Amino acid sequence: MNAAAGVARGGRRLLWAYGPSAVLLALLVAGWEAYVRLSGTEAYLLPAPSRVWRAFWEVKGLVPEHMRTTLGEAVLGLVYGTAAGVAIAVLVVSVPLVRRVLMPLLVVSQTIPMVVLAPLLIVWFGFGMTPKVLVVALWGFFPVAVATADALAGADREMVDLVRSMGGSRWRVLRDVSVPAALPGFFAGLKIASAYAVGGVVVGEWIGASSGLGLFITRAQTSFRVDRVFVAVVLIALLSMLLFAAVHVAARLATPWMYIKSEEETE
Repeated sequence: MNAAAGVARGGRRLLWAYGPSAVLLALLVAGWEAYVRLSGTEAYLLPAPSRVWRAFWEVKGLVPEHMRTTLGEAVLGLVYGTAAGVAIAVLVVSVPLVRRVLMPLLVVSQTIPMVVLAPLLIVWFGFGMTPKVLVVALWGFFPVAVATADALAGADREMVDLVRSMGGSRWRVLRDVSVPAALPGFFAGLKIASAYAVGGVVVGEWIGASSGLGLFITRAQTSFRVDRVFVAVVLIALLSMLLFAAVHVAARLATPWMYIKSEEETE
């Protein structure tokens, strides 16, 4: 009985959390289909969802390899970007001078459009995996660095003073007080980075690649198959949601106390 009640409660939470979005998405797709059919819009301008679905079945044997390439590059770039972001966050919090010198430069670095930088990376590193991974890392390290640094700096000062009064070193304070306090901020930044990771890879693949969804889009555009472009867009969205969901699950496992209140409110 308890197990059944738990399953029912979990189902209600999922329905409450994602039901309205699913209904809205279904209405938008239905409206899109109706508009294309009633207006007689040509498929090369705006294909109906039903035509996009048929296009997916036409290329279903091709897309898995492209998806694996794109997802692998996105995950690898996200790992490198996260590591760089955490290292920068620890550095700017531990050394105030570094924060004053480095943070303005980090902000300036985010003003450079990746569409401009990606071709340069391909020229420097070729058409392999490296430039795509670098695009994702450069795109993702900033939100992780900023969110983690703010969370580290906002750690409970009383707890920090207590650990120091007991002879704790700076690294002991960082490990026992600052890092647990920074986990929610870290995962908030990581969620943002994960949402953009696949898109960053696709930008690099679109400019130059031997495999990946960006290359798939380029080939679909050159053959005027807009329906296949929409297939790639849907797959990109699904991969982005998959990465975001994985980070969300990791956040729940690492910071369960952050979700207790919200779950109690939904019951």
